[in-house]
Amino acid sequence: MRLDKYLKVSRVIKRRSVAKQIADQGRITINDKVAKSASDVVTGDTLVINFGNKTLTLKVLELKDTTKKDEAKGMYEIISEEYKEDLRL
Repeated sequence: MRLDKYLKVSRVIKRRSVAKQIADQGRITINDKVAKSASDVVTGDTLVINFGNKTLTLKVLELKDTTKKDEAKGMYEIISEEYKEDLRL
């Protein structure tokens, strides 16, 4: 499955166009290799996504073409969530 579609279906990123943009900027790695939006994602891959202040590391558990909101969280497991600066209140 394409990386941008996986991120949208799993609801890690809400819009596929945003997922494509982030991937094409080189801010996502799959198994320590920089990924483009068309890169293939398979079960067991480790994704590292850099959102400005936040770095999210997750493991792909399942691939689905469509999913309901309740089932989306079962598609991945969050390994770590790090913040450069803690801006949360």
